Amino acid sequence: MYILLALIAACALGVALHYLLPRRDLRGVAVTPAITTAAAAAIYTILQWSGVGEDVFWLWVASIGGGILIALLATLALSAQRARHDAAEKQALGI
Repeated sequence: MYILLALIAACALGVALHYLLPRRDLRGVAVTPAITTAAAAAIYTILQWSGVGEDVFWLWVASIGGGILIALLATLALSAQRARHDAAEKQALGI
């Protein structure tokens, strides 16, 4: 059940991250929080399966912090790719 606390925290921080990063108009509002939550869930689960207890501070730091880091990198990459694609489309259409 403690995984829900980590996922809620990761999702809330993912929403904040969406609004802190540039090029918000090039991505959906749910992309960054979804990536953050999915990454935090995967990291939390892997650490739990490897034997890290729920009372260990580093489980929380790794899952929430790792989720934010992965979402940061993925969001920046997706935004840059979308900007390049849009520029290429405008050039191809002669706009």
